[in-house]
This record gives sequence, structure tokens and C-alpha cells, in this order.
Amino acid sequence: MSNTPSTPDVENASLEDRLYTVKYEDPGESHLDVQVVGFCVERCTTDDCVDVCPADVWRKDEDGEPVIAYENCLECGSCRFACPYNNVVWEYPENGSGVTYQYG
Repeated sequence: MSNTPSTPDVENASLEDRLYTVKYEDPGESHLDVQVVGFCVERCTTDDCVDVCPADVWRKDEDGEPVIAYENCLECGSCRFACPYNNVVWEYPENGSGVTYQYG
């Protein structure tokens, strides 16, 4: 039995179905963060990192603090480019961990 997820059998697979085909090896710690947490709460009004992320990695809690589900990250880097304050810390996961795409 292979650990590789299979391709969804539906003609118009949902985003969640397509994301399921991405294999992820957890490096054990997040490769994503913010430089200054308080800055997001005090100054950010647009939540661009949340809006631009295709995998719903970035969220804001009820206090406006960023919550990062790094395990879902597709490593596209959109969050770091979308943040108008350059407050996103984004690095490739260490030791070759992270995502492996089924179709290259």
C-alpha cells in the first residue's frame, strides 16, 4: 500500500480534494511566522496573508493574532509577497521536508 494520496475521481474536484493529493512531510516545526506579532494586531487592517493563501494556512484568531497551520502550506510564498508590511517570515522547510506534488 502506497503512502501517496490518489487523485480524486470527481470531474470537478473541489479545492480540498485537490489539496489532498499533495504529500507533506512534517519538518516538526513551522517554516512560517511573523516578525512582530503585535504589529498584525495593532496595524494590519487588510489581512492580505489570510486572503491570498490558497491552502487556508493563515487565519486570525478572535483577538486578531495570526494563527498559522503550517502543515497545510503549499510553499507558494504568496503570503510573504502579499503582506504590505513585510511582516511574514517564510523559509523553505529544512532537510527536504515539506510538500511533494504528485504531478511535478
